[in-house]
Amino acid sequence: MHTEHDWITTPLTADLLRGALDLERTEHGLLPHRLPARARAQNTNPQLAMAEAQPSGVRLVLRTAATAVELDTLRTKRDYVGVPSRPDGLYDLLVDGRPAGQASGTGGNVLTIDMATWDGEVTPGPVGTVRFTGLPEGEKVVEIWLPHNETTELVALRTDAPVEPVPDRGRRVWLHHGSSISHGSDAASPTAIWPAIAASLGGVELVNLGFGGSAMLDPFTARAMRDTPADLISVKMGINIVNGDVMRLRAFGPAVHGFLDTIRDGHPDTPLLVVSPIHCAIHEDTPGPTAPDLGEISKGRLLFAAMGDPAEKATGKLTLGVIREELARIVRQRAADDPNLHYLDGLDLYGESDAAELPLPDHVHPDAATHRHIGERFGALAFTEKGPFAARG
Repeated sequence: MHTEHDWITTPLTADLLRGALDLERTEHGLLPHRLPARARAQNTNPQLAMAEAQPSGVRLVLRTAATAVELDTLRTKRDYVGVPSRPDGLYDLLVDGRPAGQASGTGGNVLTIDMATWDGEVTPGPVGTVRFTGLPEGEKVVEIWLPHNETTELVALRTDAPVEPVPDRGRRVWLHHGSSISHGSDAASPTAIWPAIAASLGGVELVNLGFGGSAMLDPFTARAMRDTPADLISVKMGINIVNGDVMRLRAFGPAVHGFLDTIRDGHPDTPLLVVSPIHCAIHEDTPGPTAPDLGEISKGRLLFAAMGDPAEKATGKLTLGVIREELARIVRQRAADDPNLHYLDGLDLYGESDAAELPLPDHVHPDAATHRHIGERFGALAFTEKGPFAARG
C-alpha cells in the first residue's frame, strides 16, 4: 500500500495538536475533545457530547521536510432521515500558513439521526486514509485542519521525512465559545468557519469551543474556559438559549453573570468580548423553541421554524432582541469595574441588510459565503487598531 514512499510513522501525541483541550485514548487511536474529562463527566446532553468531540478548529501542526503525508482516521459522519446525505467532511492542508491542498476522508461510521425523535443509529465502517502529496521541498510548517463537522479518531500519521513539533511561535491564543454558527454549521471547510477566518486575519492561535446547539451557559464550559490558557477570550451567546427555550429572562441575566464571573476567576485581566446573536429573522421577536419543519423534511429540505408566541415575551420568554438588550446592559454594568470587558452587537457581524443579501438557507445557519462575511467583519471589528483584541505594545 505504501511502496511509493519510504514511510516514517510518527506517534500521535498532544504536542502535535492545537485546538484540543483533551485527548482520549480509544481502541483505534486518539480522539480529540474540546472539553476536558471533568466537564464531559458533568454533561448529560448527547448533542453536546457529539459536538465537543467534533474537532472544529483542531489541527495537526508539524515541522517537516516531507513531501507526502498520510493520516489514518476513523470518522463518524452525520446524516438525517429524509434529507439528502451531508457532504463528506474535508481536511484542509496549510503549508507555512498558506492553503496547499484539501481532501476528504474515506470509510468510517455513519450516525443517522431521525429529527422527529432525535434518535440515532450508528452504522460502523472501516478506518480510512487521507493523503497529501506534492508538498514543496525543504523544511516547512505543515498544518492539517480536521473536519469541523465529523468526529475524527486519529489512528496513524505517516510522512516521507521526519516530523517534529512546532515550538511556540509567540502568537496570541484566542479562546472562543459559541453555538453551531461558531462550530462551523454549513461552512465550506474547517479553515472556512468564521472563527478560523477571523483568527487568520488577526494572526492568532484559535481554540474554538463552538458547540452546535450547546452554547447554554453551562457552568462546566465556563470552568473549562477559566482553566484554559488564553490571551484573548470571546463568548458568543444567545441563539441556543432561544432555540432550546431553556431559560426565562429571570434566569438568563444571573446565568450570564455567573458564566463571566467563572471565566474571570482564571483570567482576571484578559480582554473578554461578549458577542450577542447575529440576525435570525424567525427569532428576532418570536421566542423558541426551534424545531425542524417536518413538512419541509417530507419534501427533502431541512428548514427550521420558531414555535413560540411573540406574546410570551411579556411573561419573560426570550427572543434575540431581548437577549441583545440584556447582554448590552450586563456588559455596561460590569465594564464600570472591568475595563477589559467589551461588547460586540451581533448585528454588526450580520444584520438585517446582510440577511437580505446573504439569507440563512435553513433559517438558522449561515452558509459558506456568510461564514466568510462574518469572519471578515469580526476581524475588522475585533483585531484592528481600535478593536478590543488589538495588539498592545
